[in-house]
Amino acid sequence: MDMNMNKNQIIAISVLAVVILGLVVGYYYMKKSASPSTSDLQTAATQGVLPSIGAAANPLTNKPDINPTSKTNPFNAVKTNPFQ
Repeated sequence: MDMNMNKNQIIAISVLAVVILGLVVGYYYMKKSASPSTSDLQTAATQGVLPSIGAAANPLTNKPDINPTSKTNPFNAVKTNPFQ
């Protein structure tokens, strides 16, 4: 029974060591990949966070005139108020 208990302890300690080693390696990997470099911070500070997309990205710059009142208003050409 002492030999069986010793085997279980060795397996438990080995599994615990592998888990701890995985956590340490994962922590350093995430810390290295998640931290922004100074060039990234400099670029964000000088150019802004979002890139400039210009006026070409606005879909409503050449929109058609679909207002029906602008085409059918009979009082467009009247210069004086007809109700006075």
